[in-house]
Amino acid sequence: MQITIRAYNKTDIEQLRTIWNEVVEDGIAFPQTEPLTTAEAVSLFAEQSFTGVAEDQSTGEVLGLYILHPNNVGRCGHIANTSYAVKSEVRGLRIGEKLVRHSIEKGKDLGFRILQFNAVVKTNHNAIRLYEKLGFVKLGLIPDGFLMKDGTFEGIFPFYRTL
Repeated sequence: MQITIRAYNKTDIEQLRTIWNEVVEDGIAFPQTEPLTTAEAVSLFAEQSFTGVAEDQSTGEVLGLYILHPNNVGRCGHIANTSYAVKSEVRGLRIGEKLVRHSIEKGKDLGFRILQFNAVVKTNHNAIRLYEKLGFVKLGLIPDGFLMKDGTFEGIFPFYRTL
């Protein structure tokens, strides 16, 4: 499997929507509660500063994605935020790491100075290990900051990294 990261195009929308919705429906990482419709997916991915896809070069299949955009406006507009999603059947193959590394470089290219994650769920151990490995700083625990799909609450960590 040879993975490349590239900008999304309109022909990717249904694959991106499927991957995004899988994470939403898992209910343990993304804050959204409702899956995207096709029209919503078209808008979401087009509105980003950059939407990247992880593509298997041998099959053309999209295996993951990230969205990159300002975390805030005006005087905080130099801080970027990202979300990452990888198809469940290919998790553990370091596709997420490739996406994060690419987003760091793309953020720099777009003039962002900081990359911030607002709400990494405390039980998302794989993401936490990866972010720490790549030099992100964990700020503090926000208790009960995330409503899990099962109705319980879990803590969240903000993370940041200077670009």
